[in-house]
Amino acid sequence: MTSSQPESTTPNLAAIWSSARLLHPIYSELAREFAIELPVCPALEAAEDTPESESVEQAQQWLNTIDDRLQVHQLRQFLQTSSAVDSAGLIALLQHFLGRPNRNDAMRDKIDFLLVQYFSQSAPTDLADDAADIAYVAEGLKPILGEVELKSPVWLNALDRVVDSARRCRSLNELLHGGVLEQGRKAKAQAGDLFYLPIALIAFARFGYLMRRVFFRLMLADLNHILEGLTELEEKGVETIDCRRAQFSAQEPILRLRMICQSWKVMFQAEYSSGQPLRMLVDLRASVEGALGDGSASKDEGSGGGVVAGTAKRRAASAGVAASAGGSKPAKGRVAPPHAAAEPTAKPAVANTDAAEFEVAAAAPEWNADADSQMGHKR
Repeated sequence: MTSSQPESTTPNLAAIWSSARLLHPIYSELAREFAIELPVCPALEAAEDTPESESVEQAQQWLNTIDDRLQVHQLRQFLQTSSAVDSAGLIALLQHFLGRPNRNDAMRDKIDFLLVQYFSQSAPTDLADDAADIAYVAEGLKPILGEVELKSPVWLNALDRVVDSARRCRSLNELLHGGVLEQGRKAKAQAGDLFYLPIALIAFARFGYLMRRVFFRLMLADLNHILEGLTELEEKGVETIDCRRAQFSAQEPILRLRMICQSWKVMFQAEYSSGQPLRMLVDLRASVEGALGDGSASKDEGSGGGVVAGTAKRRAASAGVAASAGGSKPAKGRVAPPHAAAEPTAKPAVANTDAAEFEVAAAAPEWNADADSQMGHKR
């Protein structure tokens, strides 16, 4: 196979109708969840076996209208928090998107995310990074792309350099502010229509999968660092710290912070991790480090003493961001965040962004890294 598009320009009405019927319940749920108001498609509602060509066209238009209104972050949120879409559903979504003629940035990012999602859910949970080479990913994506000639153009080597840079990061903060994500965004933007070459689709899917694993590892490392810091503060008799920069209170009990971190850790270790508040996690680590370095956190909440988070001069961004960083198979194994165990005082904002899969944790639109206010797998 040398192209992700069918060679024939003659529409196969039977195939289109079969795909539309498979996608109908998925799209109906998407429309309900994100309040996309659209009249029902009578032919799809009736589940006709042999519809007229006009009905097929109406069904296709109904799907396309939802496509045009659905943002990539909404598709990501839906697939990471719902068990309504199995592998067959992901394949149908990908074939539908790949078959559409319009190739704008939003469509590209949806395809990119879906490829990573499909591969992540089908790959073994103990797959080593080195084993996930182009040939392995190509085999995993064969149900979608078919046989592909595995001769990568030189320009795709930039993706390996970005992954190597990401692996050298020691914290989420370093990853978010070190320019690594921007390098990935640039590589995808510069690809243009070449992105849709089958070998490029495979390379970008591999890239997104490996970046997920980097995010996941750094999230766990940050959580462990926070928990160790909280233990050290408790040993010093500290009971509360100022966590306003992380969207918590000025006198946040350490006991409660520990509960929150433990609940996040369980969520990260689940077979599927839904959107994680990365910015919140980064700022919570900074708050704990500030309390450890400042020494003026209160030992007694009732004493009226000030609770200080540290003297860092940089203003922390308050925008939250969503990340699909952990995640592997199966869809039915997804675990929702344990809100009852530890609900934050101020809930993190979720980025309303069309970021591509590898930049899923990059930032909300108003977060500008240059101004300093600036998409992992279970192991």
